[in-house]
Amino acid sequence: MQVHVVVRVAALLRLLAANNRTGLRLVDVVRMSELERSTVHRLLQSLVAEGLVYQDQESKRYFLGMAIYEMGVAVPALHLRDVCQPYVMKIARETGDTVFLTVRSGFNGICVDRKEGGMPVAYVQEAGRSRPLTVGAGGLAILSALDESEMARICAENLPRIRESYPNYSKAEIDSRLTAGRSLGYVLADVLEKPGVKALGMCIRDGKKRPIAAISLSALASKWTGRRVEIVLDLLRESISSLEASVDFIKATSKMGPASVRMH
Repeated sequence: MQVHVVVRVAALLRLLAANNRTGLRLVDVVRMSELERSTVHRLLQSLVAEGLVYQDQESKRYFLGMAIYEMGVAVPALHLRDVCQPYVMKIARETGDTVFLTVRSGFNGICVDRKEGGMPVAYVQEAGRSRPLTVGAGGLAILSALDESEMARICAENLPRIRESYPNYSKAEIDSRLTAGRSLGYVLADVLEKPGVKALGMCIRDGKKRPIAAISLSALASKWTGRRVEIVLDLLRESISSLEASVDFIKATSKMGPASVRMH
């Protein structure tokens, strides 16, 4: 198989992962991938045949297939997801908000879990979506906890992608959010894709004190009053402290290796 085919297949799988809740029509995949319709159709049908992609026969929308799940369960980050899940669910239940677990992968943060409380905010962030670490409260919480040289390197690498995808999101604003995160130990910031919504994120560290993941919550900006911020912070600190001390967490993170191995 030629390299460019692998690149195209990977791009299609990432698109489906980022939109797996609703699925994508063929026309959506063509538009978002910027590939020829015939190429997209051929690749998707090959992926369907291998079980890596599933097509709903009624809506004709494409979703990730069970074969992806079968391979995914062997990924160390998903062992971490399973260990973190009770804590993420507890936070969602007690706050009523939408809660995300983000894991670092090189210059990116990948949302590996999402749980909704009783008053969730409609929001585009899906489990499986990858974004630059400079975007989102979870990614920024991880990034702000790294040493300064590593943080600067990631910011510089991601800046061209930010300018393309988020043209109104300036370097000055990124720096401001990171400075606040380093000072406070958490990030509270507007959600770029959803005006009127804010998210609060706090990093999770492995046994070597490396920031490898983060838990974040999104809610209407009007809900983030001073008192509520303190209540949520107390809940996050308690949950993350308990998580980091658990035997299952220590075992799961010992298999992950350096979070910066993958560079996208």
